[in-house]
Amino acid sequence: MGKGGGCVPSKNRPPKGVSDQDLRNPESDGLVSDQNQTQTTQTNPIDHAIAQRQLRVFIVFYSMYGHVEVLARRIKKGVDSIDGVEGFLYRVPETLSSEVLEQMKVPKKDGNADEVPVILVERLVEADGLLFGFPTRYGSMAAQMKAFFDSTGHLWREQRLAGVPAGFFVSTGTQGGGQETTAWTAITQLAHHGMLYVPIGYTFGAGMFEMDSLRGGSPYGAGVLSGDGTRKPSETELALAEHQGKYMAGIVKRFAQPSFRAPGLGLD
Repeated sequence: MGKGGGCVPSKNRPPKGVSDQDLRNPESDGLVSDQNQTQTTQTNPIDHAIAQRQLRVFIVFYSMYGHVEVLARRIKKGVDSIDGVEGFLYRVPETLSSEVLEQMKVPKKDGNADEVPVILVERLVEADGLLFGFPTRYGSMAAQMKAFFDSTGHLWREQRLAGVPAGFFVSTGTQGGGQETTAWTAITQLAHHGMLYVPIGYTFGAGMFEMDSLRGGSPYGAGVLSGDGTRKPSETELALAEHQGKYMAGIVKRFAQPSFRAPGLGLD
């Protein structure tokens, strides 16, 4: 009996009312502590599906004389170079009659083996990212692209495109013909749909400061100077377009992380 009275429990025997199992030592009994145990987590089927499938970037454009299409194809090359992401080319419907196009000496686009299909508005919701390309008309997008955006009202009502990353690439006749304003004035289309505008900024590096030759493109997106229609895109312009494809693909991968959002269904 101790000085203070009462019995002192033996170190080898549990106190009264406490069983041996209650005092089991996880280390001495060969058990692994909680912090080292592998925890089983449940996988969300939607997250698993997103992780398994290829992410899709739709490159939707209008090109009358081919300058924007050349950029679009180079952008697709950039998208396809990023693992897990694939680019798809689509045209928007033409609004001018064949007679008018013939008078304007616009090259015919039907019948080519590598012809780009015309996109249906409803298919936009299938994309994980969108890049829209168009020539300028007085500093804003061409009427054909505007008509396409005007036909997306049913998607806007349900905000089916909310949260989808999107960007622009353009073509202008001259350096001061709208390389920035053509993209800048198009941002309103994305804002009303709730899409997330993704400019390229100065991520192209030294190429953005190239001054030795004429170059289209801006922090808003890739661009080409078409001149009177006979000028072809320079290697710098094409490299910038390819960079935009890579950059958008990287953004799409980041936004497609599990539990972030279900593609085409807005933010969840």
